[in-house]
Amino acid sequence: MENKILTVCPYCGSGCQLYLLVENGQVVGAEPADGRTNEGNLCLKGHYGWDFLNDPQLLTSRLRKPMIRKEGVLQEVSWEEAIGFTAEKLTAIKEKYGPDAIMGTGSARGPGNEANYVMQKFMRAAIGTNNIDHCARVCHGPSVAGLTYSLGDGAMSNSIPEIEDTDLLLIFGYNAAVTHPIVARRIVKAKQKGATLIVADPRKTESARIADTWLPLKGGTNMALVNAFGHVLVTEELYDKDYVSNFVQGFDEYKANVEKYTPEYAESITGVRAADIRKVMRQYAKSDKAMILYGMGVCQFAQAVDVVKGLASLALLTGHFGRESVGIGPVRGQNNVQGSCDMGALPNVFPGYQSVEDAKIRKKFEKAWGTTLPDKTGYRLTEVPHLILKENKIKAYYIFGEDPVQSDPNAAELREALDQLELVIVQDIFMNKTALHADVILPATSWGEHDGVYSSADRGFQRIRKAIDPPGKVKPDWQIISEVSTAMGYPMAYKNSEEIWDEMRKLCPSFAGASYSKMEALGGVQWPCPSEDHPGTPYLYEGNRFTTPSGKGQLFACEWRAPLEQPDADYPLTLSTVREVGHYSVRTMTGNCRALSQLSDEPGNIQISLEDAAEHGIADGQLVQVYSRRGQIMARAQVSGRIKKGATYMTYHFWIGACNELTVDYLDPVSKTPEFKYCAIRLEAISDQAQAEASIRKQYAELRKQMLVGAVPE
Repeated sequence: MENKILTVCPYCGSGCQLYLLVENGQVVGAEPADGRTNEGNLCLKGHYGWDFLNDPQLLTSRLRKPMIRKEGVLQEVSWEEAIGFTAEKLTAIKEKYGPDAIMGTGSARGPGNEANYVMQKFMRAAIGTNNIDHCARVCHGPSVAGLTYSLGDGAMSNSIPEIEDTDLLLIFGYNAAVTHPIVARRIVKAKQKGATLIVADPRKTESARIADTWLPLKGGTNMALVNAFGHVLVTEELYDKDYVSNFVQGFDEYKANVEKYTPEYAESITGVRAADIRKVMRQYAKSDKAMILYGMGVCQFAQAVDVVKGLASLALLTGHFGRESVGIGPVRGQNNVQGSCDMGALPNVFPGYQSVEDAKIRKKFEKAWGTTLPDKTGYRLTEVPHLILKENKIKAYYIFGEDPVQSDPNAAELREALDQLELVIVQDIFMNKTALHADVILPATSWGEHDGVYSSADRGFQRIRKAIDPPGKVKPDWQIISEVSTAMGYPMAYKNSEEIWDEMRKLCPSFAGASYSKMEALGGVQWPCPSEDHPGTPYLYEGNRFTTPSGKGQLFACEWRAPLEQPDADYPLTLSTVREVGHYSVRTMTGNCRALSQLSDEPGNIQISLEDAAEHGIADGQLVQVYSRRGQIMARAQVSGRIKKGATYMTYHFWIGACNELTVDYLDPVSKTPEFKYCAIRLEAISDQAQAEASIRKQYAELRKQMLVGAVPE
């Protein structure tokens, strides 16, 4: 007998609803549901990404029992021993070094909003620190900081379905066809309906291929181009004077800051033709409905927050807010990265983006949680290696649903930092590279095995539902964290995820009306939803009332800064990390799906221009050696006419061709987001391809053997 369980896809921020098909307690397929954002459509991962639930052990093994490292080896133990060990170690470290010696993460992937709420509450109320952060720090952290400054909310101003009804789309550093295929479908529909499509991207992406104008800027020159856009709007008086006068502040300073960024000056920096800069801004300003979409090509630079503010300023200058199908859209990558931010898995805010440094807000949470709370912003995720290795400030790291050894920059330094800690706790569903450094492993339920809520990229709360029973002795994330907290003397006990959600709603004015029952009735609720009778908010800033302290939009421009590591004689090429359509994040989920794992495998590809391939004597498909100042790897050459000479691109999904062995850990000064999109590398051809292939197979087999610890099914 087949059952259909309605839930939300776990693979990106699009928030697509689907049915899991269940037979005899196993998931056997997926079908699209008529969700608000996907309207009966799914991408490859949505159709075939459920298979990891059946634990085929293609890549790693499903964690089924708790483990503690004893005499250097991870050994299975009872839950009682694992919880007791974890609580005892954390308590001892807290007493010896203070609460700020402990760092914890949220998880933007499968666990859901309730687990993130419980985790940040545990870190703040039980441990006594605001050292809680998650992988938004390495992706859309600049969006949260930049859009909060400019507009008041660090989220998409409009809804995903509105994309197809805009008159003009400005897509900046965002490859929707690979990262959000369902959003890409909206972009194509907008084009079919007559919208003008402008794409700013160094690569000729699928969106660039169908664009009316492609602006192939040089990597690392975003701010110069955005300033030139502003220069054209101001000097040609294309901006909306009434709108700026009534709803925007900072115009005079903005005008002065963009003055020198003539299109000709910007062309000398970006390589984009001055005539094209003028043309696209005239089109943008004259469009009734224009929307900006952006992604990692904006956020993963050391000047990312400035660029986010600059893009928001373009929409403010032209009055593209407060209506349908206008505004600015940071399209979130991981499925619940918006939700992890919503739930306060950030070092500076409680759930609902309420400042930890605001005494009145802190008092509200202290009263609700029955304890005193820390009053200063905690550490950021990307500061952790430096805080361990250089400042000796962190002694324990509770890593929940993340794999920083695979996903964060400068992997060698991160491994060294983990090995220096007194306690590493990994709570996850699969073994991963980070778990190889763990002292204790706590196995959790997966998407499909628990209930909860995800937030889509456009602020949409939607229910996820349990479809099957979990394997082994795993527990829901929120239950594991609650048991550790209770063992440490701060009792937490919830009957179910709805009880957690209702506690959170009482503390967060913007989410107060988004009950489970309302989500059931409407299919989902977009925040702000301040009361039980409020339907939710498809687009922000109606009436052009921004949520900044002044109530007005804040313009911003500043000098362009070049990326921090430049090519030279030793490392003459640049490397940018990217995504591929068949895999997700650190690949433990998609790499364990039989259909998706067939699409690509180790060691992954490095995309190279035709010119650089010819210069180095490299043929398409050959293995090559890649070096940076931080490490070296092998990858397979993917020679493409879509790549500029001097630039290369790698995905971060693979173990052997792990691009984060190469990337640099320079950070944006505000958001502390790494400059994943730009570092210097060197390529070398490999003469003995047979030996290189054998080496890849050997390395892969050895790593897989380590990952299959505890793999024997019950």
